[in-house]
Amino acid sequence: MTINEMKIGDSASFTKTVSETDVYLYAGITGDLNPAHVNEAAASQTMFKGRIAHGMLTAGFVSAVLGTMLPGPGTIYLGQELKFKKPVHFHDTITATCTVSEMLTEKNIVKLTTVCTNQDGEVVLDGVATVMPPKK
Repeated sequence: MTINEMKIGDSASFTKTVSETDVYLYAGITGDLNPAHVNEAAASQTMFKGRIAHGMLTAGFVSAVLGTMLPGPGTIYLGQELKFKKPVHFHDTITATCTVSEMLTEKNIVKLTTVCTNQDGEVVLDGVATVMPPKK
């Protein structure tokens, strides 16, 4: 979508259940082998009582919405503010929702609220994305 096709309040969502494989692939790709994510024995001693997904893996679901749905293919990601509210556990089903909150038409820049919730409706991540939608 171009900025001229968007309006305040437009929204899109992406839902995915986080698997153990997702977490290990993310760890391998990024090099983030923090025991909280990949070592059950160590993670069981933390306040989370077991392994959790990487926060940035969850944030990647926001990127999926922006790059494939709203605004969609051709979008340039300029910035992201994030707050991690709750851990994401293996087998949690996460829904990332992005909603247009501000449009700077003269600069071709859009701001969207970004919220990820788990299967219980709890917010696990929120923030604001700044993007440049495609021109055509």
